Amino acid sequence: MAITVVTGNDISEAEIPLLDDVVSGSVDFNGLPAVRSKSGCWKSASFIIGVEVAERFAYYGISSNLISYFTGPLGQSMATAAENVNEMERRCFCRFWALSSRTRIWADIGLGLLSLSAAIHSFNSSSECKNGANNSACSPPLLEVIVFFFCLYLIAFVQGGHKPCVQAFGADQFDEEDEKELKAKSSFFNWWYFSMNGGIVVALLVLNYIQENLSWELGFGIPCIVMCFALIIFLLGSMTYRFPIKNDEMNPFVRIGRVFVEAARNWRNAPTTISIEQEARRIFPQECTKFKFLDKAILAPNASAEDGKVCSLGDVEDAKTILRLVPIWSACMGYAIVSAQASTLFTKQGVTMDRSIASGFQIPSASLQSLISVSIVVFIPIYDRILVPIARAVTKKPSGISMLQRIGTGTFLSFLSMVIAALVERQRLAIANEYGLVDKPMATVPMSVWWLAPQYLLFGIADMFAMVGLQELFYDQVPTELKSIGLALYLSIFGIGSFLSSFLISVIEKVTSGDGHDSWFSNNLNRAHLDYFYWLLAGLSAVTVAAYVYFAKSYMYKRKSKV
Repeated sequence: MAITVVTGNDISEAEIPLLDDVVSGSVDFNGLPAVRSKSGCWKSASFIIGVEVAERFAYYGISSNLISYFTGPLGQSMATAAENVNEMERRCFCRFWALSSRTRIWADIGLGLLSLSAAIHSFNSSSECKNGANNSACSPPLLEVIVFFFCLYLIAFVQGGHKPCVQAFGADQFDEEDEKELKAKSSFFNWWYFSMNGGIVVALLVLNYIQENLSWELGFGIPCIVMCFALIIFLLGSMTYRFPIKNDEMNPFVRIGRVFVEAARNWRNAPTTISIEQEARRIFPQECTKFKFLDKAILAPNASAEDGKVCSLGDVEDAKTILRLVPIWSACMGYAIVSAQASTLFTKQGVTMDRSIASGFQIPSASLQSLISVSIVVFIPIYDRILVPIARAVTKKPSGISMLQRIGTGTFLSFLSMVIAALVERQRLAIANEYGLVDKPMATVPMSVWWLAPQYLLFGIADMFAMVGLQELFYDQVPTELKSIGLALYLSIFGIGSFLSSFLISVIEKVTSGDGHDSWFSNNLNRAHLDYFYWLLAGLSAVTVAAYVYFAKSYMYKRKSKV
């Protein structure tokens, strides 16, 4: 979002801020130079964080328990339901739209139609279907399914543009040229994730209970109302926001894309002249040693060094910055695949276990996902207020530890969580066999659902390290004009990870279900082998952690990075 700067002589001297109080490169809502004491920083970020809390409440209030809706009212098999949930999340993360009130309006339309679809299904369903019996025979009409999935993908489409843009806009409220605000920006990513997970906890505990014990239409309708409040919150902060000044430079996609085009055109030509290479080494002493083939973009074909510069040194180095992120992006795919399991297979495991926490009350299985957010909410203040200052004193870095160290810690903890998940599932299957429940899929396995707590809690701590580290890395290390796209790239890790998870489940389902055998994802979980799948993911995670360490050791941060 950009604002045109007001010029002219109609501004009184009283309105002219002190030079050291002006934020360079930013203006306020009225197009005047942004004043540090009146705009930006936490006063603006708090409104934007409030919007994200409401948005995450709405999103997780729907997505966290979708697998139960798919296997219940929609009568789908577990494997198909897991694939559909992953597909919805993939589409959510792979769309880029600008941040504006229009995205929230479309989100409200999608949420409203989703609630209406659930209400129509409830009205048309027989009492037998409502009670969850014989779901395979209670599949709704095709038109109803089409409308339901249209609503889901409309929400996902809007979410894909909203999330990276709103987070980049929040980080833009902090001036990197000011040392105090630079430190605050590092904390912003922590408190952003802290507040976001507070909204998720409420959604998982409240909405999941409403959906499973009251009605699906009410459980889908409340998020619609909350998103309307999110729009109001966003507009209330308008007068405090800082906006980047729109410049007349070339579109960043064209500018960086041209580097690759010109480098390809010049691949047969001699390398850049000695004077240009020396200039590059003087300006970018570290960066110029990698991806040197892009240096050929500086010379046009059959042109001299004087009149043949088609790309500047800055353009070339920005292109190299993007390329340096590709190995890190790829190495985090294993972590993303593991992350996709919390809202699908973990939830179905919990359904089969003893969920009683008081006489006559059972906790919804999907509500256990709140343990992920609880661990994040508890650990982030400890990390930000205790561990970071200690690490900052030792390393002299504003963020305490580097972004890559933080991501690496998270990916390793994710690997451990899958090992624990595999061991717990093996124990669940052993107990089901011991009590003769193998052929009784509707019976409750006499094993407390709290056995799943360690894997959920470890997931949360892993997210606290890896998610926040990835957000900060992909915001900090991309060119200034591409901050939103950098965060979209970070989100695309999890979109593609969800797709790969869906693909793995589909392939394994086909391979292991032949010859009359039960597949790893049998609808009867007591005959399924989710433990095998978890061991497979643990092995995949170990490989990607090793690859990540290899790439991270050779990664060079962008020049201006303080971490």
